Amino acid sequence: MVGKGSVNHNSRKFKAENVDGERSHFNIDYCNEPIKKIYHELFDEALKRYNEKQTRADRKIENYYEKIRNSKQEKPFHELILQIGDKGNMSAESENGQLARQVLDEYYREFQERNPNLKVFSAHLHMDEATPHLHIDFVPFTTGSKRGLDTRVSLKQALAAQGFKGGTRGDTEWNQWVSAEKSALAFVMERHGIEWEHKGSHEKHLSVLDYKKQEREKEVAQLSDEISRQEDKLELVKSRINNMLDCENSLDNVVKNFDKDPQYQLPDSPALMSAKTYKTKIAQPIINALRELVQGVIIKYFKMKNTLEQWRQANQNLYHDNNRLSEKAKNLENINAKQKAELQDYKLLRKVFGSKHIDDMLKQAKEITQSKQREKRFRNYKDER
Repeated sequence: MVGKGSVNHNSRKFKAENVDGERSHFNIDYCNEPIKKIYHELFDEALKRYNEKQTRADRKIENYYEKIRNSKQEKPFHELILQIGDKGNMSAESENGQLARQVLDEYYREFQERNPNLKVFSAHLHMDEATPHLHIDFVPFTTGSKRGLDTRVSLKQALAAQGFKGGTRGDTEWNQWVSAEKSALAFVMERHGIEWEHKGSHEKHLSVLDYKKQEREKEVAQLSDEISRQEDKLELVKSRINNMLDCENSLDNVVKNFDKDPQYQLPDSPALMSAKTYKTKIAQPIINALRELVQGVIIKYFKMKNTLEQWRQANQNLYHDNNRLSEKAKNLENINAKQKAELQDYKLLRKVFGSKHIDDMLKQAKEITQSKQREKRFRNYKDER
């Protein structure tokens, strides 16, 4: 579910009537940053760039947080609330409640990495109410915007940047993202032997196999982008190395042509000119010019040599990084192909043996797994006591 968000309640700065203070020490406080601090970190540089472009004072924005807070289009932040089961089967004081706490904790640990455009500033897992549940407060932002600040608040664009493109009216970026997050939670639940029972819902949810396949496809796409960026860097480094080599060749030409350049040649002494006058008027200026040339060439040579060595090292590093990323992308593609084949085999089994038969077999297998996990947790609980 999605709430309006009450950071003070989530962080227990004040306690509602349904909170059992004696169990508050079981809560997990992941982070609790002031939202205005997050706005400064995310948007101050973009705000400065935006204001510098404005020619009219009334178009400048003094406080971006206040502007969004008073906006009718965007909210300063959004809150996501997640819960597994209810107080009848996942009571916070029961063994199952401890299991729910573990599942929600594992889910949260991967949330920020999975959602880079949703900056989490407050997150709390509550065990002091009837059922364990997780509050995640985040600021959605997009970069490279052509309208307003180049980095600005936008839930729609933040989700689009993460690959959720809106379709029909009922298939918005938000709905697609919520469905993917439910599947991510279900994926963690399955590792602990908890099956997702879809109650009163007509939404099409991703199966765990579909979710795994989707995540691999996203990783392959991200790696492809990274490989493309690395290749661009590689080309830039090669270009700069070539420029350095051209400079080196130019210096070589200066050395080769030095003996032929008239400005560095001592002319014969004119008739009736004294040695002192010849030295002062003719020889000394040429010697000074030669000294400056040699000093300049030496300084530029060593600078160029040092820079060239740095670019060669960067070129070598980029080459190895590119090979590593290509190999990783290839491995992910192989994993994705394998998961795709597993998904097809699973669908074939359902078609050949019937969905009900397969469901019964899966249910039986899960019950055996859950029973073993319960026994293990019970043994661990007894050992701790």
